Amino acid sequence: MSETNKKPALMQLSAQQKTRYWLIGLALAIALLWLLGNAVVPFLVATAIAYFLEPVVQRLQKLGTNRLWAVILISLLALIVVVAIFLLVVPMLIQQATALFSVAPEYIARLTSFLGERFPALFEPDSPLRKAMTGLQTVLKDFGVAVVNQALNTSLALVDFLLLVFVVPVVTFYLMLDWPRVIAAVDRWLPRDHAGTMRMLAGRVDKVLAGFVRGQLTVCAILGGFYALALAAIGLQFGVVIGIFAGLVSFIPFVGSLLGGVLSIGLALYQFWGDPVWILAVAAVFLVGQLVEGNVLTPKLVGGSVGLHPVWLLFSLSAFGALFGFAGLLVAVPVAASIGVLGRYALSQYLEGRFYLGNDQDEP
Repeated sequence: MSETNKKPALMQLSAQQKTRYWLIGLALAIALLWLLGNAVVPFLVATAIAYFLEPVVQRLQKLGTNRLWAVILISLLALIVVVAIFLLVVPMLIQQATALFSVAPEYIARLTSFLGERFPALFEPDSPLRKAMTGLQTVLKDFGVAVVNQALNTSLALVDFLLLVFVVPVVTFYLMLDWPRVIAAVDRWLPRDHAGTMRMLAGRVDKVLAGFVRGQLTVCAILGGFYALALAAIGLQFGVVIGIFAGLVSFIPFVGSLLGGVLSIGLALYQFWGDPVWILAVAAVFLVGQLVEGNVLTPKLVGGSVGLHPVWLLFSLSAFGALFGFAGLLVAVPVAASIGVLGRYALSQYLEGRFYLGNDQDEP
């Protein structure tokens, strides 16, 4: 048999062989992520930032800016914003968070005493509610001390922080600059007989990520800034740290407003007990935030057909965080989006296939 006749036979792979190769590749990727762990965190962060900023680069290119100068301009603006945040916001957040952890046990003790005077039957010495409140005091006190000690005494955390500070900007710059070439190279590596389907699925994953990651992060940033500024203007103690916390967890619908509202109103009851107008003002901040989020921000920035359910997102964050640590948290959302897209595609193929429809679907 000639070489010409042998070559096509050698290139043909059965569906079972292709599936085996894909599973081997997936296993190798999981093993690599597990082995490298936090070593890949700066590169994952840089990739996420480059992906997030790519639409801005493309917008500047459409306006006539060279890609190199667009990337330089965005990098300079991002550097200014990050430096301003570290100089102005981070010290205040650390101060407020440390103070909040320090006084939280005292607040809980006073709340327990206050409720015990009005509902003595619920706060007897051996009652479950009193034990729970006492346990919460201990947990908060120990947690606050542990966080401070870990931040101050762990040299490894300092090394990781320095890697993020110096490695992430450099990697992000080059990824933004070479993003079209990276995408083109990946496209060339796709199996030719499945390239069209894989491009279609990748486009759907990109749509989900663009809708959720870019959109939801923007929503979280807007809400966090609004809550922090509004609570600080009202004069609520620890309002800035609570507002930013509420904004960060707003990627789960209603949870950010609920947790932030409960914490803020609880502190407002303690701080403004004789002046209910300010307590209502604190409640109004979160009511306005929830209304704006549900009726303006989420529909405009995220959209209604993202396809990434909050329960599935929480499970992915929990599972990948437990398996791979912080690196797992970074890849949890993209992997969750990819699995969701692939699952919906597989379901559509099943519903259109003969296994579901049967052999007699065309018969009357």
